[in-house]
Amino acid sequence: MDAWKEYQLKNKDRFLDELLELLRIPSVSAKSEHKNDMIRCAEAVKQRLLEAGADKVEIYPVEGGHPIVYGEKITDPAKPTVLVYGHYDVQPAEPLELWKSAPFDPTIIDGKIFARGSCDDKGQFYMHVKALETMVKTNSLYTNIKFCIEGEEEVGSPNLAKFVSSHKELLKADCVLISDSAMISLENPSIDIGVRGLSYIEIEVTGPNRDLHSGVYGGAVANPITILAKMIASLHDENNHITIPGFYDDVLESTPAERALMAKAPFDEKEFKDDLTVKELWGEKGYSTNERTGIRPTIELNGIWGGYTGEGAKTVLPSKAHAKISARLVPNQQSDKMTKILIDHLLKIAPPYVTVKAELHHGGEPYITPIDSEAYKAAEKAMETTFGKKPIPVRGGGSIPICALFEKELGIKIVFMGFGLDSDNLHSPNEKFNLDNFYKGIETIPYFHKFFAEKK
Repeated sequence: MDAWKEYQLKNKDRFLDELLELLRIPSVSAKSEHKNDMIRCAEAVKQRLLEAGADKVEIYPVEGGHPIVYGEKITDPAKPTVLVYGHYDVQPAEPLELWKSAPFDPTIIDGKIFARGSCDDKGQFYMHVKALETMVKTNSLYTNIKFCIEGEEEVGSPNLAKFVSSHKELLKADCVLISDSAMISLENPSIDIGVRGLSYIEIEVTGPNRDLHSGVYGGAVANPITILAKMIASLHDENNHITIPGFYDDVLESTPAERALMAKAPFDEKEFKDDLTVKELWGEKGYSTNERTGIRPTIELNGIWGGYTGEGAKTVLPSKAHAKISARLVPNQQSDKMTKILIDHLLKIAPPYVTVKAELHHGGEPYITPIDSEAYKAAEKAMETTFGKKPIPVRGGGSIPICALFEKELGIKIVFMGFGLDSDNLHSPNEKFNLDNFYKGIETIPYFHKFFAEKK
């Protein structure tokens, strides 16, 4: 194990330089203008995997989408095989004016890498590439390792299901290892034992057949923005409980013992509020902040627009208003069913003075990792080895759409080993990743492979 540490210390500057190069590629999957950047990034990932010691790396094109990078290092078929999943695509960087540095010109400030994708997920999946290199160069690879690095996670992984189902033998493994989640802190390590599902829709509300003069028609014709705002406001009651009939019917309620276990996770409410510059927290009555973001389903408004938003004034009563709405789902809630419930409710509550259209953007299923699985125990032991204390099991609030898919198609369990922080501004301006967390991940991951091989 000393050889791992020595190798990593000797090469840490190069590891960082390589990550910074990857972060300079604006691999934004949601925007067609970045199609060539997506291809360039996939090729860069392939090259880095080959340099790290992978024996075989291929880029699989995706019709109408972005390519998937597959790599492998198979040393002995008798050894257990770990499938590492990650994604090289990133969220759009807007609003650009809120960034303290250019989003695709990574800048290191106070020991943190500021760049889009630094934590989600380039910095985190790249830890596995460097862990592979560490084990190959020190002749200490305990498992076979496969990589599936996709380019469409940030748009819901629409093409991954087809790839996985048609390449089951290629992806065959004993577990899936994912670093696309967070931990509490370096002082209080944790492992996500579950992620929430997702239903993401867009709604369009139409009133009059054209934009109108707000003085001539205001007060006589319903304003679509006003109606949409009222519809959205009605989705929560005074206790911030979701009012949609049937929304909670399938929710798997956590037991008192599970809630007690979650309560052991350190949480400083003042620090939490200070970081966000909010005076008070908001959420469903009867649940703690960690429970609201882990074991409870939610509905959030992700964007709303309509009418005139340019410089100066324009007194207009708009023809249309739009919103993007997401529902985070918990175990037993199915994304298809919840999408239908959400859309049907919005159509039902729409008053007769407007017409409403709604469509699904993407969705995904919630996932729970069994803490008695061999993969979880190996991750727990690996983190205990490098952090000096046993990690706390927690429930993550985000979504990774492919989790349930991997288990269904490949018949294997998933374990999360995230080294980011909730405060890393994922999907926001000034996304960051602490250098200490990046290096800690590279240090810890080889131990996972060692302990997983011992358990198998």
